[in-house]
Amino acid sequence: MPDLRQTRKKLTTALVVMAVVDVVALAVYISPLVGSTESRRQELTGLQGELVLKTRQVAPLENLPQKVQLASKQIADFYKRRFPEHNSEILTEIGKLAAADGVNIEQAKYKVGDEGPGKLMPVEMEADFSGNYTALARFINALERDDMFFIINSVTLGGQQQGPVKLNVKLETYLKAES
Repeated sequence: MPDLRQTRKKLTTALVVMAVVDVVALAVYISPLVGSTESRRQELTGLQGELVLKTRQVAPLENLPQKVQLASKQIADFYKRRFPEHNSEILTEIGKLAAADGVNIEQAKYKVGDEGPGKLMPVEMEADFSGNYTALARFINALERDDMFFIINSVTLGGQQQGPVKLNVKLETYLKAES
């Protein structure tokens, strides 16, 4: 037959332990260290807002390796399409644009600078053109929109009462440096 004293002792010990756990749980629940229900709710709301903010901040970093590869391809394509390898390509492109818009090239001079960042060499150009005002305006617009990269620094119009309008353009572009 089982010993009832031992069983009673074990049961009493278990009840005392459970009572102590209940008292500790009640103390924690009422304790000012934990805070009121409202303060915990406010803290939870604040933390959820902070989580949303942090999630939005790191969203651009998603798929970063793929974005870097795409950017590298876009940069290579930009260099390939927008920067010529030879001086003659620049003059040919300006000649095509001038001919397409009915503008005459009076004179053009350029100066190639030293290799800079990105293995590009700056080319400063100054050119004089002549034609009617509308053709010159279309030419400047075509020059700005061309696939070849041109930066127009200054435009000076001149002319006489009669005859063609003179246009002086200072611009710069870049050449790919020899590999």
